[in-house]
Amino acid sequence: MANKKILASEITAEKIYYDRRNFLKKIGFASAAIGFSPLLSFANMSQAKKIPHDIKDSLTSFKDVTSYNNFYEFGLQKSSPKAHAHKMKIDPWSVDISGHIETNKTYALEDLVKLASLEERVYRLRCVEGWSMVIPWIGFSLSVLLKKLALTSRAKYIIFETLFRPDEMEGQKSRVLDWPYLEALRIDEAMHPLTLLCFGVYGKVLPNQNGAPVRLIIPWKYGFKSIKSIVKIKFVESMPKTTWALSNPNEYGFYANVNPNVDHPRWTQATERRIGDSILAKRRKTEFLNGYAEEVGYLYSGLDLKKNF
Repeated sequence: MANKKILASEITAEKIYYDRRNFLKKIGFASAAIGFSPLLSFANMSQAKKIPHDIKDSLTSFKDVTSYNNFYEFGLQKSSPKAHAHKMKIDPWSVDISGHIETNKTYALEDLVKLASLEERVYRLRCVEGWSMVIPWIGFSLSVLLKKLALTSRAKYIIFETLFRPDEMEGQKSRVLDWPYLEALRIDEAMHPLTLLCFGVYGKVLPNQNGAPVRLIIPWKYGFKSIKSIVKIKFVESMPKTTWALSNPNEYGFYANVNPNVDHPRWTQATERRIGDSILAKRRKTEFLNGYAEEVGYLYSGLDLKKNF
């Protein structure tokens, strides 16, 4: 794991880098009327906006990141989201937050970020799902938001829900899953600084096929845990049932931590294919907790990660 911190401008094409102001306008963060420091400060970007976590791997291309996706709401093929996700309307957007917190409320997207009172960061993270990518996500640690929501002592888990709009998300007309899509974390997992709410990628607003306008990223878990296009967040006391665990509990457990020693019943998880590699390239060895064991391993101390997959 590399400790070197790299400037956002060093990993992003200059045009994309400065087009971020359009990104801000798109989701309403740039207006002075909002009354908080904008996500981005172009005047001091070279000084302040560094990657808080970095890895050695080279970045996956923007083309691959935005055209090879799992987003079953738009179809089962990796190419389906890019082909169909443009139908999803993301403006306006709000997120309903409820459960064991001080105040239940529906937040407009810009108000959600205002509540967090934060600055943008770029995270260069490895994401894995049998195949893997290295992506410069733009977002902030979910913990920043959770600390402002005044959780009660009964809040043990957090549930996320994806938009359900079959007229715009044609994959939801199928019965391949029970819609809307639900995912969940323990509160301590959600509070880890590498659990992110993301709004952009490669200096651009998230494309619809990547989970616009707000999604979760949990880099030490398999990709299906990183829920997209979030419209609801709820805090509960008991471990909830999640979409894939309900669909096929023998294949998809609650934790979904990357563990090369636990094979999926239908394929090995000991190796992975890096998107962008030559078709002749040798598959890579999958790292335990996707290479983030040093940062997150303590969360699972004493937990049997073969039984609790």
